[in-house]
Amino acid sequence: MDNQENNKVTEVNEVIQADELEQAPPMETAPKKSKGKTVALIIAIVVIITTLCVLAFSYFTKSWWFAEQQQPTQSVKTDDTPLFTLENYPKVDASTATQPLAMAFMKNFTATADIDTSKLNFTKTDQAYSKLIKGDVDLILVTSPSEDELARAKKAGVELEVTPVVNEGFVFFVSQQNPVDSLTVQQVQDIYQGKITNWNQVGGENQEIKAYQRPVNSGSQTGMLDLVMKNKQLMKAPTDMIAESMTQIINIVSGYNGGADGIGYSYYYYATTMYQDIDASVANNVKLLKIDGVAPEVESIKAGNYPFRTAYYIVINKAAAADGPARQLAEAMLSDRGQKVALEAQYVPVK
Repeated sequence: MDNQENNKVTEVNEVIQADELEQAPPMETAPKKSKGKTVALIIAIVVIITTLCVLAFSYFTKSWWFAEQQQPTQSVKTDDTPLFTLENYPKVDASTATQPLAMAFMKNFTATADIDTSKLNFTKTDQAYSKLIKGDVDLILVTSPSEDELARAKKAGVELEVTPVVNEGFVFFVSQQNPVDSLTVQQVQDIYQGKITNWNQVGGENQEIKAYQRPVNSGSQTGMLDLVMKNKQLMKAPTDMIAESMTQIINIVSGYNGGADGIGYSYYYYATTMYQDIDASVANNVKLLKIDGVAPEVESIKAGNYPFRTAYYIVINKAAAADGPARQLAEAMLSDRGQKVALEAQYVPVK
């Protein structure tokens, strides 16, 4: 082929290529790709920010709610408007462990800060029942009545009305020197029936167990029979193993007189709060035992988890007039105000 023909072919090819380029669909450019990625990124950021806002709102709202729920109930000031005067205040007696409670009620209900306690003539549980049965007092704050006290009331033609006013726990204690920290209900019963006689039978040292008791009709002895032994026979204790007072039984078992072989019982409030005020050094050498693995504490007593849970009671003559001093005072003690007074006095309210 000559040069002229070659030149014509070349021109035709160039024209065809130019035509194909004009008709080809335009390719997507880089800027369009970047724009799509930017939109997706913006959407993702908006979703993340929205999610964080929702989570933050939920967190702070919940935190505020819990903070509101956890405000202490004691922060509300107890009403101190007088309900009685010292002159017309009902005649009250109380057991050893409830005398601080009786005083707290009297101070609040009469709006009197200082009261001469020597004029109140507080006695103990059994004497308080005797005074109520005879009609010498209007109301008593005590543990539940014993069979003997109920029989005496019946003989005198008096029916006792018994109402819980604060919760309480019946506790067992040993010296801090004793390695035993916990007993089961069955082990306690076996110790006081004379079936378990050595501490090594319950995980302690090879020492004879000295199981101290309280006198018949004392509040502690009634609690021992009703709450712990129930229908099981309590062994008879030798005279030198009977402590005449709650102070004495703590003194002995704490190791005050030497030894770490004793076990005794009392009420939670007395063994902790009251005895700390009497003699902190002795109280600190006493260890309250767990029962069935549950320690006697305010929360376990209040929740009913501690096995030997009981109460202190308002006891009046059931024949007391509806508008009489005994019932007026009982109602005040059981009111919201009265229960706050009990709480402030470090007792465990029933309401």
